[in-house]
Amino acid sequence: MFLLELPDKTTALTLVLASRFRSRPVLAGAAVAFALQAVIAVALGSAIRLLPERIVAGAIAVLFGVGAILLLRESLSNESDESDAAASAMRAGTSFPRAAMISFGTLFLTEWGDASQVTAIGVAARYASPVAVGLGAFLALMSVTVIALLVGRKLRARVPAHFIQRGAAVVFGAFALLAAYHAIF
Repeated sequence: MFLLELPDKTTALTLVLASRFRSRPVLAGAAVAFALQAVIAVALGSAIRLLPERIVAGAIAVLFGVGAILLLRESLSNESDESDAAASAMRAGTSFPRAAMISFGTLFLTEWGDASQVTAIGVAARYASPVAVGLGAFLALMSVTVIALLVGRKLRARVPAHFIQRGAAVVFGAFALLAAYHAIF
């Protein structure tokens, strides 16, 4: 699962969250989101196979398409150094609970139906070790999140926020197109 998540949307989204908020609330929100996702994946077992794959892929395509548009729109309105200063002020001024809740919500929703969740469901259905599967899924997701937060901190110091947002918008757009392809074909 760790290898699945490295080039995945979780990494891109965590990079965006790291550019907007301090690392600790992002990490706290991610931990709760991923723990809940792991529990759900283990509980569902093989039930995800009952859902039509095209519907899941279509919903994911729409979510990523909307995310790409919103990121691009925000990056275009924030091109100046003043906006980077404002983003820095927002990062410092956003309360821990608010940043953690935003991180939780966005990461929880984007992981829904993700390859790692489907993998965890399949592994949980195959092996009679729900605790080991859930713990492994959680640790894989958190490892990728920590790496993305560390990279995000370095990027934030060197790259203006609007460039990070544009890069994430391109990645989100690519994920939207890939999901749309899976929904159609």
